[in-house]
Amino acid sequence: MLQIDVKKQLGDFALDVHIAAPLGVTAIFGRSGSGKTSVVNAVAGLMTPDAGRVAIGDMVLFDKAARLNIAVPKRKVGYVFQDARLFPHLSVRRNLHYGGSHDAARLISLLGLEDLLDRSPAGLSGGEKQRVALARALMCNPQILLMDEPLAALDAPRKAEILPYIERLRDEVQIPILYVSHDVSEVARLATTLVILDRGRVMIAGPVGDVLSQPEAVPLIGVRAAGAVIETRIAGRLLHDGLTELSFSGGRLMMPGNLGTLGQTVRLRIPAQDVILACEKPSGISALNILPVRITAIEPGRGPGVAVGLMAGHDKLLARVTRRSLQRMELTVGQEMYAIIKATAVGPEDVGI
Repeated sequence: MLQIDVKKQLGDFALDVHIAAPLGVTAIFGRSGSGKTSVVNAVAGLMTPDAGRVAIGDMVLFDKAARLNIAVPKRKVGYVFQDARLFPHLSVRRNLHYGGSHDAARLISLLGLEDLLDRSPAGLSGGEKQRVALARALMCNPQILLMDEPLAALDAPRKAEILPYIERLRDEVQIPILYVSHDVSEVARLATTLVILDRGRVMIAGPVGDVLSQPEAVPLIGVRAAGAVIETRIAGRLLHDGLTELSFSGGRLMMPGNLGTLGQTVRLRIPAQDVILACEKPSGISALNILPVRITAIEPGRGPGVAVGLMAGHDKLLARVTRRSLQRMELTVGQEMYAIIKATAVGPEDVGI
């Protein structure tokens, strides 16, 4: 269990954060200036809180009341920054071993670095540099891995290149990961637990699927970025159509591309703005995915939009409609509906393992 309970006055900005998260990836999401990096720095020991406590399981890193503040070198923390911060005069191999040698062969294999070891940082792509930085951070055998906007400086192709490696780390490296990001697609793919910060306070926190499916989260995430996350399994492939059939508690979904092997788990983020609601089951339309759903919540926004929480089987979805549609369709909590999702609505960046 990761426990962060800290307060810190930073000029006119007051940080007051309470986080309790299980092992896995805890993502901290929020707009610039919301306090994300300050939280990570409190765990790393780079910022001393005015009050509170930071602990990883039974290991206490900071406790103001007990006058305990473990020095940075003794905290056994791995830290990956937005820029890789590799030593330019050292080869990849020497950069890695500067961090230590714990589980070196496994980490090199896990992050696909075998062919990069004798190269210099200057000859690496941005994604390759971050993979080296990840391995170096883990070679010191840390008790926690901190990642502060590690993909923010990368373009879309480089992000697509490195995300599967981070997913692999999440599943195979048995330490908690605290991951800071302002990109919803990254959070949806990687996180176990999601914490949304705003002006130094925790607004919503919990399992990533529960948080992203809450209509109340839409103004904090952004109306265009909002969307629910569901876990599915590959049920079949239609090779002649280039589609993959996915099953989940709410039914079956068709998605473009070869998403993996039969039975494999696939995590999908379905954007709220791409979910259409219908009072009756439609026919003669091009959309391939039509799911029976029940309305669980209706949350008007500040503008013309309304966030609608949905239940499909045992999974939560989210739709965004206009106030006019809400009134015209007379939508109410508990109403049985149909959710229509185009196969092309879910992009490659919204598909994870």
